[in-house]
Amino acid sequence: MATLSHVNQETCLVAMLPSTPRGARAARALTVAQLAEQRLPFEDAAQVVAELAANAVTHGRVPGRSFRLALRITAGPTLRIEVSDTRGQFTPSAVPAAEPGAESGRGLVLVAALTARWGTDHGPAPLKTVWAEMDLGSPISPDRGFHDPVGRPPVAHDA
Repeated sequence: MATLSHVNQETCLVAMLPSTPRGARAARALTVAQLAEQRLPFEDAAQVVAELAANAVTHGRVPGRSFRLALRITAGPTLRIEVSDTRGQFTPSAVPAAEPGAESGRGLVLVAALTARWGTDHGPAPLKTVWAEMDLGSPISPDRGFHDPVGRPPVAHDA
């Protein structure tokens, strides 16, 4: 379930999603839909959400519990992405955990490269939130278009 609000010139989307690969894909699709609707660039943000959601599903999963995606767009515009899970004992690191040639282990290095800043907040126990902020600067250029990187139409959400 996703909720969308517009308060004090700030747009916020909050969604509770299942801790499954399908939930991670839905997080990415919601991000694309939200940013495209506001004519903001979404390709890098979609990649950041995909990495953070995949980590929540892979490393933060507790059976029967969901993860939370929060997107906050403020003046600037600045996008704050938050992905929360209930495995607070695992703190992420941007140091590559993979050997050369490995197919995984570099997600947070990518997040660090695509965002202006990122970090982790803990609490209340057992909650852990990994957040990232992106300066979105300019609207989507007409030649960049609205290609959905997920390859599917954006997911509709409640207004």
